[in-house]
Amino acid sequence: MKSATFGFPMNQTASISNHWMDLTDSLGRSKGSGPSPPPDLVPPPRPKRTEVKLSSMPWFHGKISRDKAEELLRPREDGLFLVRESTNFPGDYTLCVCWQGRVEHYRVIYKDNQLTIDEEEYFDNLAQLVEHYEKDADGLCTRLCKSLPKEGHQEYCVDAKAFLEAGWAISHRDIEMLESLGKGEFGEVRLGLLRGEKVAVKVLKDSSKAAQKFLAEASLMTSLRHPNLVQMLGVVLEGRNIYLVTEYMSKGSLLDYLRSRGRLHVTKTDQINFAFDTCSGMEYLEKRRVVHRDLAARNVLISEEGVAKVADFGLAWREESVTAEASGKLPIKWTAPEALKKNKFSNKSDMWSLGILLWEIYSFGRVPYPRIQLSDVLRKVEHGYVMDAPEGCPPPVYELMKKAWHLSPDLRPSFHDVRVLLGQLRSATTSTNSTLSSSSNNTTITISSSSISPSYTVGSLSNSTSKS
Repeated sequence: MKSATFGFPMNQTASISNHWMDLTDSLGRSKGSGPSPPPDLVPPPRPKRTEVKLSSMPWFHGKISRDKAEELLRPREDGLFLVRESTNFPGDYTLCVCWQGRVEHYRVIYKDNQLTIDEEEYFDNLAQLVEHYEKDADGLCTRLCKSLPKEGHQEYCVDAKAFLEAGWAISHRDIEMLESLGKGEFGEVRLGLLRGEKVAVKVLKDSSKAAQKFLAEASLMTSLRHPNLVQMLGVVLEGRNIYLVTEYMSKGSLLDYLRSRGRLHVTKTDQINFAFDTCSGMEYLEKRRVVHRDLAARNVLISEEGVAKVADFGLAWREESVTAEASGKLPIKWTAPEALKKNKFSNKSDMWSLGILLWEIYSFGRVPYPRIQLSDVLRKVEHGYVMDAPEGCPPPVYELMKKAWHLSPDLRPSFHDVRVLLGQLRSATTSTNSTLSSSSNNTTITISSSSISPSYTVGSLSNSTSKS
């Protein structure tokens, strides 16, 4: 059997940068620092990380029924085909092929992280499977001759073997798994040690749907590098395991940080710093034309140094894909009206979410739209409802919130403009605090927060929000 790799459909593309620091640099250690190790302990040079290529799948129609597939496959030319998600076997797929005036439906089985029809020939992804049967019927009723393209946005698959070839693979022998940091639908996040350094490890449950989500997230993360984005260090793709290894953020999610510490520990300076850091990361995504689609305090993590970094790219994609399939799960209170109603996502819909996140920061982690039923939020917002400013929120920050919540996406500010304004507010806040500190004769008592255990529940591992 072939070595296990993974490749499944996704609704995004990714462009990978060829310029990367090595792992030790990403973990904060300087090149050439410290004594040189003995020659027999010098590790082999790391392969240069290169682009992870995606394969287009115009013939993949996603979640459609058997009847819909037969309706689409007309006229019934021999060899005309499409691939869909299996309705009877979740996680599997179905190859639908025209032959002698009828449609044959072949179950594509997901087994041991590979795909097979006859359990004799195994494939790493759907693109490889289709390519094989385009060359030879090999037991099917006919060779695949002509695909039926799906209307609208294209689907893609990721060949996990490409992560190995592109230098992103990490051997499971280099990872030591420690305690769990959070759990969710697709798996859990665990603390790990990568060659002695603390890292966060997303551990995938064995399922086709989860593998698709994982590889989609990983492929995009390889193209992103910014001080205010959580950095991916690599992936483990061995046997039945898929691990996504990222830098470790010791103070957990921004949401839990705000809630657990509250007004007693979180200062005005902390708040404006968190806002500025998050906006800086989102400005970078805006420049790269990447839409996050799930920006919220639960998906921002805090480092040991108190730096906020945007995390959880499980729903992110390139802005060229303007509309999304109705996913069934959207964080309603954080999502812009045009995205909820028309599935139109953009950097402007992310800006709406930033406004909600700012409200979370200045309310110390309260749930947005308090006392409003989830089912009523969209209706009220469309009729002009705007949340009041949180207690103690600086008026200029509240004005930014209201601009972010403009019902017309085109009238919302850019992340660049908001980052500039937040930078000015940060400078003013820092200056004010310095003046107060120097003029105060009171003794300052520093309360250590090290005793407060961080929660590391990343948004994609939490099913607290849904579109129902």
